[in-house]
Amino acid sequence: MIVELRVRDLVTVADATLHLGPGLNVLTGETGAGKSMLVDALSLLLGGRAESGAVRPGAGKAIVEGVFEPAPKSLRAVLEASGLDLDDDRVVIRREVSAEGRSRAWVNGSPTTVAVLEQVGGCLADLHGQHQTVSLLRPETQRDLLDGFSGARAEAQAVAACHATLLELAREEAELTARRDQVRKKADYLRHVVQEIDAAKLVAGEDERLEQEIRRLSHAEELRTLGDRVASAIDGEDGGALAALHAAERAVAQLERLDPSAGEWRTLVDAAYAALDELARQARDYARGIEDDPGRLAELERRRAVLDRLGQKYGATVDAILATRSESAAELDLADGAEFDLKAIAARRAAAQEALTAAAKALTERRRIGGDRLARAVNRQLPKLGLPGGRFEVTLTPVEPATAAGAEQVQFTVQLNVGLEPRPVHRAASGGELSRLMLALTVALARQDGIPTLVFDEIDAGVGGEVGVQVGHALAEVAGRHQVLVITHLPPIAARGDRHLVVTKRIRGGIATSDVEVLHGEDRVTEVARMLGDQDSESARRHALALLGETGKRVGGR
Repeated sequence: MIVELRVRDLVTVADATLHLGPGLNVLTGETGAGKSMLVDALSLLLGGRAESGAVRPGAGKAIVEGVFEPAPKSLRAVLEASGLDLDDDRVVIRREVSAEGRSRAWVNGSPTTVAVLEQVGGCLADLHGQHQTVSLLRPETQRDLLDGFSGARAEAQAVAACHATLLELAREEAELTARRDQVRKKADYLRHVVQEIDAAKLVAGEDERLEQEIRRLSHAEELRTLGDRVASAIDGEDGGALAALHAAERAVAQLERLDPSAGEWRTLVDAAYAALDELARQARDYARGIEDDPGRLAELERRRAVLDRLGQKYGATVDAILATRSESAAELDLADGAEFDLKAIAARRAAAQEALTAAAKALTERRRIGGDRLARAVNRQLPKLGLPGGRFEVTLTPVEPATAAGAEQVQFTVQLNVGLEPRPVHRAASGGELSRLMLALTVALARQDGIPTLVFDEIDAGVGGEVGVQVGHALAEVAGRHQVLVITHLPPIAARGDRHLVVTKRIRGGIATSDVEVLHGEDRVTEVARMLGDQDSESARRHALALLGETGKRVGGR
């Protein structure tokens, strides 16, 4: 609820502080004293439009600050989503408006935008007056309130969940259909790719082995010559490495006779002889194995040409070409399997649609029954509030197909005079009528409305006598569940206040200035007497005492 509202340099308000409490807070004062300026100040805190004309003459800026505590649960998610902190379960909002019309806002010391401020304000208070757009007029709020009143929140959540499932399946179906259609457009090309690569009968790593064999056949003569040269260098007719090694062996034998320790070298000589002999053998075999084979070389060249052609189209290596073949085949498989998958999704969508239809039907029935009950509850209040010809209805307009909000649009309509057509509430009533209609709704919805503070401005416009008494009763009933701030000219309403504030206007420094103070005891009696017509009249004071006594507000109390 609002604990404190501080206003500085706003039109006629130079510097005023309102200390508000739970229950019914009434604000009275002479016409033009500046009562509505305080409601305008609260509107600024809740994200209302800022205008340069709101700044007091001679001031550079208007400042409005409000303290709200405890913070409602609905506010926590809004603050978290906006990157704002909650300070010990209290919210402090500050708004500044410059003389040029520029506006700045803070929540708990952190700067924020007016859009965020409006979201925050929507969780803290509702303004009901001639110039405010109240949350009860929003279609989504009307729907949510009806669901709360009807005990249909579980059904509403079920509808939203079924609709979300249906949307997800539609998304999956659209994606799969798009992929299938894309594959179908190039299916002939993909089949050609697979067939062409398959016809080549490629073997992984084939390209490397092919290049190696082509090199051997292309250089056969040179390779034979080099092989023979290796063999001759080791064991040629004109001597070679083996002949030299024989000479070394004989020398080692002679050394061994003179120095037995040289015998260790014999092992090395034997190993060298065996290695060279094997090398010579392999070189001769290699040279003999190299043959000119123009036919084989031509065959390999043709095969290489096939690989080169495929490589230019599908990849630089055989492995890359084979990977292209696998990818193309996989896409073709997708096109073939997509029909099966689409049929499965279609079956799931049908089941989800049935579930949504059933859930929406259950929600519609809840709303229908709850709407009738809500209409009866509101219509019982309207005559008491000076609207004897008024008739409120909850209209459910079917919607096809059902949305996440159900199978109907919810709209509050009202017929305020006999013979007129029912119209949406925001188009059907004048300011005072709308305020009283909102009061009737608020009384009926008090258990469901989670907004802690309700502000009523000019709710008693055109009201007097017994109707004023009934309006006071209704406000007191709402104040049992909410903090209520009401600006009133009616004594029966003022007398019902748990806290009574009065606004007065004086001239200071040549400028009209509004002040506000909390009334107690005799001062309150005097103010109610003034509202009755004459604060100095003995009969008016007795009447004021009677009103305060009837409502339990003793002269010595608040």
